Amino acid sequence: MIKTIPLNKLVQSPRNVRRHADPAADAELKASIAARGLLQNLIVRPCAKGKFEVEAGERRRKAMLALSEDKVLSKDHEVTCLVLEDTVEGAIETSLAENFHRLAMNPADEAQAFAALIDAGASVEDVARRFGLTVRFVEGRLRLARLAPVVFEALASGEITLDMAKAYGATSDQEIQARVFEQISTAYYASNSDSIRRMVLTGTVRGSDPRARLVGRDAYLAAGGRIERELFDDEDSEAWADVALLENLAAVKMEEQAKLLAAEQGLAWVKPTLDAYASHDLVEGLVRLPVDPAPLTEEELARLDVLDASYDEHAAILEDENSAEEAVTAAEAAIEAIERECQDIRARPPVLAPELKAEAGMILVLSRDGTPVLQPVFYGERQTEAGGEGDAFEIVTGEGSEGKRRAALSKRLVDELAMQRRDVLALHVASDPGLALDFMVFTLADADTLDYRARAATTIRGGIPAGPIVGFEAKDAPASASLAEFKSGLDESWRAGDDASARFDRFRALSDETRAAWLGFVVARTLEASLKMAGERAIGIHDHLGGLIGIDMAAWWRPTAANYFDRVSKALILDALADVGGPDLSSRFASVKKGDLAMSAERVFAGTYITEVEVRERALAWVPEVMRFAGTEPARVEGADAQGAEPGEDTQAAADGTNDDHQTPRELAA
Repeated sequence: MIKTIPLNKLVQSPRNVRRHADPAADAELKASIAARGLLQNLIVRPCAKGKFEVEAGERRRKAMLALSEDKVLSKDHEVTCLVLEDTVEGAIETSLAENFHRLAMNPADEAQAFAALIDAGASVEDVARRFGLTVRFVEGRLRLARLAPVVFEALASGEITLDMAKAYGATSDQEIQARVFEQISTAYYASNSDSIRRMVLTGTVRGSDPRARLVGRDAYLAAGGRIERELFDDEDSEAWADVALLENLAAVKMEEQAKLLAAEQGLAWVKPTLDAYASHDLVEGLVRLPVDPAPLTEEELARLDVLDASYDEHAAILEDENSAEEAVTAAEAAIEAIERECQDIRARPPVLAPELKAEAGMILVLSRDGTPVLQPVFYGERQTEAGGEGDAFEIVTGEGSEGKRRAALSKRLVDELAMQRRDVLALHVASDPGLALDFMVFTLADADTLDYRARAATTIRGGIPAGPIVGFEAKDAPASASLAEFKSGLDESWRAGDDASARFDRFRALSDETRAAWLGFVVARTLEASLKMAGERAIGIHDHLGGLIGIDMAAWWRPTAANYFDRVSKALILDALADVGGPDLSSRFASVKKGDLAMSAERVFAGTYITEVEVRERALAWVPEVMRFAGTEPARVEGADAQGAEPGEDTQAAADGTNDDHQTPRELAA
C-alpha cells in the first residue's frame, strides 16, 4: 500500500541490487529533487524498530538525506512510499526489476525539452541548476535543438549519431547544415563526424590538402568545383569551396586506385580510406595474417640512416623560432622530400604465404602529400554465413511443417546481445572451476589446429576480449554485476610480492579453494561474445558449455523496449507474444503502433501486464532463442508455433524452472 513515511525512518536495504554509484548522475538527481520534489515513490519493506528498508529508490533516499544535511529538507520530511510485505527473495526481485528496466532519453528529446524550458522564460543557468547538469551540457543540447530540421529529425530517428549531430552544430547556419546533410546523403563515401565538421565549418579546404593533391586542380574544376583566391594566394593556400564534391572525387579516385593495386598485387581486395591511418571501423571483422617482413638491402639501410640524419637537421630549423622564413620554407620542402623517399623505401608489402594471398587484403591510406599508400599489413576476412551481408543478420527461430521461422536483427543488437550472453556464460564458468580447467586444457591442446578464418572461442592466452562494440556496457545487467562482485571477492594478497617469483610463491601458498576460484575467473574472463545463431556470432562450444551447466537465461536477462523490442520488427514482437500467449495474445496487440507495442511487450515479459497466470509464467521464462544455450529451450503455448513444433520434456523443464542444474543470480551470488 502507498503511505508517507518520515525520511529519518528510512534505512538502506542490504538486498538492494545496485552496488555502484555515479557521482555525476547522483548530483543530477539531487538537483532534480530540490527543484521539483520527489517524482517517483520509494519501494520499502518493514524492518525492526519501526524502520523501513528501501528496496528500490536508494539513490533517491541518499539524495534527500544530502538535501536534509543542506537544510533544504527537514530530517522528518514525509516521503511517499509503496510498502511491500514480500519475502526476502521477492524484495530482491523487486529491487532488480526497478533498477533493470530503465531507458535513457534520446538526445533529441532532451534538446526539445530544454528548449521548451528556455522558451518558457528559464535561463540556461536555471536549467543546469535544476537538473544538476553543467551549463556547457545544457548549451550543447540547446545547440542540437537549433539544428536544421532535416538534421534534427535524422538524430531523433537514429539515422545519425550524437557525435555526427554535434559536428553539424559546429556552425549555426541551418542552410549550410541542410546542404551538407543532403550532399552526404547522396555521397559515394560513408560519412563520419570529422568529415562533417570539416565540411560545415569553413566550407573550404586549402589547395595543399591531401584530398586536393590527390584529385588535382584541373579535375576538380572540370567537375564544377569552385576555387576562391585572395590577392596573394598561391595554389597551396587557395580555398576550394565545394568540399563535398572534393571528398566524393577523392573517394572515387581512391576506390579506382584500390582496384588497380588489388589486381597488381594479386590480392582479394584493397580497402581505401581518405584518412592517413586505418581506423578501427575499417578493420573491424578482419584478422591480421601471419607474414614475414621483406628484408632491406644494405644500400637501403644505409640510405635510411642518411635520411634520418638529414630529417633531424631540417627539423631543428623548424623548431628554432629565430629561423629565417626562407630557411623554414626550404626545410619544410626538404622534410617532405625525405618523407616521400622513406616511404618509397619502406612502403613494400611484407612476404605472405602464397596459399593465403588469394584471400588476403590490404588497407590503402592517403598520405600527407596526397599519395595513396598501401599499409604494410595483410588482413583476412572471417568467414560469415552466406547471405549475411550488410548490417542485419537473419536468424532461424524454429522449423516445422511450414518451414523455418526467420527474422532479422540489426548488427548492433546482435553484438550487444552476444556480449550480454557472454557475461552470463562467463559467470557460470567462473563458478565451476572443474569445467573451467577442462576447457582451458582442451583449448591449449587444440591450439595447433587454429584456422585464422575461424572465430576463436576464447583468448585463452590471457587477453581479455573487449567485445565487438567498443565501450558498450550493459547497465545494471545482473550477470555483469555479479561477475564484477565475483572478482572483488578474490584473494589478491599475493600481489604484494616484490617481483614475479615472490608473487608466484605467495600465490602458491593460498588454499586450494582460493586458487581454484582464481582459475575459474581467469578462464571465464577470456570468453568471446557469441549467440545461438549462424554466422560470425556463432560459437558452438559456448552452446555446449551452457547446456552442460543448464543456464536459465531468463533468470539473468529480460527483454525490454530499450535492449530489444524497440530494435526489432513488429512481426518479431508479435511472434514472441504468440510464443507465450498464443494467437489470442498476439492478435490483441496486432493494431498497436510499434513504439507502444514495444512498451507493452516489455510489461508482458516483465510479468507486470495483467494476463493469465500461465501466460505470465511463460513470459517470465521467455528470451529470444539466440540468447539461449543448447538444451534450455522453454515450452511454447500450444498452437502458438505456426509450424506445430512440440516441446520436449527438457524444454518444458527449462520453462517451468524444474531443472535442478539451473542456477539463479541469487544462488550463484551465494
